[in-house]
Amino acid sequence: MSSIKTFLRSLLEIVESVYENSHKASRKRTWHQHVVPYEGDWAVRREGNKRITSKHQKQSTAIRKAKSIARKRKADVIIHRAGGGIRERISYD
Repeated sequence: MSSIKTFLRSLLEIVESVYENSHKASRKRTWHQHVVPYEGDWAVRREGNKRITSKHQKQSTAIRKAKSIARKRKADVIIHRAGGGIRERISYD
């Protein structure tokens, strides 16, 4: 009897896991561009990505690049401060 309960619990966990992952995969990825501090310089990074899109010496150059990408994709630009907090959000939707 206890082996059946254990099996059913395991089966339920698997079904829940598959269900949750299927919903995560169906979410539409955004093209929002973040301007973030990166290794003493500035970088443009797509929301949700670990890898950077481009690296720049000046924040203004990174902002220009992020705006260019966001305009094409009808997305937002989120500009961060050197400390990491959000300074400004620009929408091209």
